[in-house]
Amino acid sequence: MPKNKILLLEDDINLSETIEEFLCDEGYEVVSVYDGISAEEKIYEQKFDLLLLDVNVPGLKGFELLKKIRGEGNETPAIFITSLNSTDDLSDGYESGCDDYIRKPFALKELLLRVQTILKRGFFHKNENRVAIKNGIYYDLDSNELIKNDEKVVLNNKENKLLRLFLKYQNQIISHEKIYETLWDYDETYSDSALRTYIKNLRKILGKESIESIKKLGYKLVTE
Repeated sequence: MPKNKILLLEDDINLSETIEEFLCDEGYEVVSVYDGISAEEKIYEQKFDLLLLDVNVPGLKGFELLKKIRGEGNETPAIFITSLNSTDDLSDGYESGCDDYIRKPFALKELLLRVQTILKRGFFHKNENRVAIKNGIYYDLDSNELIKNDEKVVLNNKENKLLRLFLKYQNQIISHEKIYETLWDYDETYSDSALRTYIKNLRKILGKESIESIKKLGYKLVTE
C-alpha cells in the first residue's frame, strides 16, 4: 500500500526540514513548499492525504489557500501550524475549513499524534454523505452506518473501523500492519483470529468476492 502523502507548507526552512525528516522517518511521504502559491500549484498537480499549512507565509496565506481550495471542492484534510494564538485566529482557521490547529512551538511527537488521528478518521468534508459499495449497499458518512437494501447493518466497533479503512483505500491492497494499527489502540494486543472473524463478517454482508485476501500482503476491498 502506498505511503500517506503529506504536503508541508512552512516558510521557515530549518523547521520545514526538521518536520519533513521526522515525518519521513515515521513512514510518510512529504512534499515541502515554502510559499502559498507553490502550495496551491502542488495541490492542483498531485493528490495528498493531508495538508500541513503554516498561516503567515509568502504569497497566498494559509487561511486564504485553504478557503480557496475548499471552495473549489478539494476536501483533503488540513492541519494549520502557526504561531498565531488568539481566539479570532483559531476561529478563522476552522472557518476556512481546517480539521486541526497546532500552535508553535510544538513537540514533534504531538504533531505526529495529530497527523495519525486525522488520517485514521478516513473521511473529511465530503460533499456526498454516502459512499456506494455495490448495488444496494452503501456507507452513510453522517451516521457512520452501513446500509444494505435500505436497512441498517449492525457492525461492532472494529468491524466499522475496518470497513472505513477499506473504503478509504478502495481497490488497493491494505497491509496487515496498517489494519492492526487502525483497529487496535497502542495499549491493545492485535489478534489475527479476530481480524479473520471481522473479515468473514464483512464478507457475509458485502459478498465473499468483495474482500480479496492477498497472500502475505493483506486484503483488498473490490468495489463496483
